[in-house]
Amino acid sequence: MDSLPTFADVVAAAARIQGHANATPVMTSRTVNDALGAEVFFKCENLQRMGAFKFRGAFNALARLGPEQRRAGVVAFSSGNHAQAIALSARLLGIPATIVMPHDAPAIKVEATKGYGGRVVVYDRYAEDREKIGRDLAERDGLTLVPPFDHPDVIAGQGTAARELFGDVGPLDALFVPLGGGGLLAGSALAARALSPACRVYGVEPAAGDDGQRSFRGGSIVHIETPKTIADGAQTQHLGNLTFPIIRRDVTDVLTATDAQLVEAMRFLATRMKLVVEPTGCLGFAGACGMKGELAGRRVGVLLSGGNVDLARFCGLLG
Repeated sequence: MDSLPTFADVVAAAARIQGHANATPVMTSRTVNDALGAEVFFKCENLQRMGAFKFRGAFNALARLGPEQRRAGVVAFSSGNHAQAIALSARLLGIPATIVMPHDAPAIKVEATKGYGGRVVVYDRYAEDREKIGRDLAERDGLTLVPPFDHPDVIAGQGTAARELFGDVGPLDALFVPLGGGGLLAGSALAARALSPACRVYGVEPAAGDDGQRSFRGGSIVHIETPKTIADGAQTQHLGNLTFPIIRRDVTDVLTATDAQLVEAMRFLATRMKLVVEPTGCLGFAGACGMKGELAGRRVGVLLSGGNVDLARFCGLLG
């Protein structure tokens, strides 16, 4: 197993992606502050290149590949955002990329992945094992496999978003982070422990897929069937061998949010803050809203992780 990444790796990743990743804005809402009785800072990774935080980890991982690995190419598996991130990063770095994507991935994510030059291989997320497909392709074609979350360079890259947030607004009392496989949460926790040690870090995952919460509270990785939730970016079946120990060590708790709560969060962000955020990207905000009574008088960070959602589906969900 790879050794666990550290905050020093996050700092190195920040230098590596500088000039390539966007330093995304931090937004506030007086309405949210009044509702929670707190000072809330939204880190808008929905405005990142390719529309999600995933670009950070993907570019950092690919930038570290050697000449032979770059020539041979990479393979990744993803429901959409990591796919786009790998495809775009690979194009920028001149690396061939093959992406394993579920047949029901949002059309906007599939089209963007192809548009960035990625070769898409489709599979059934409810009947096939994407990790096995990725490993088989890597072995058959001599490709380097870059998983969506359980990779030290990916984790370090994702941690740069929280590092930027702390750099912009200073120490926080609480930080809410969407949770799928744990790359963003693990990286954010590394940044929080280094830059704001008293900050309570919360992962928030779909209620239909509470493997992270069960793993965190039970002390070992729990595997589940693919959850049915509108948060397609968090339809993971388990945490990673690298992400879990960091989360277990540095995170305060793992919370859940229902699809209905995600829709409510999407609606508020769209109507009041003029932000298009995909369901998965709203997990942190929904988690913060669910802790309303405990956040009074606190400085709170919320990571909005992505904004890649089909317009028709977005309008349909908001009704």
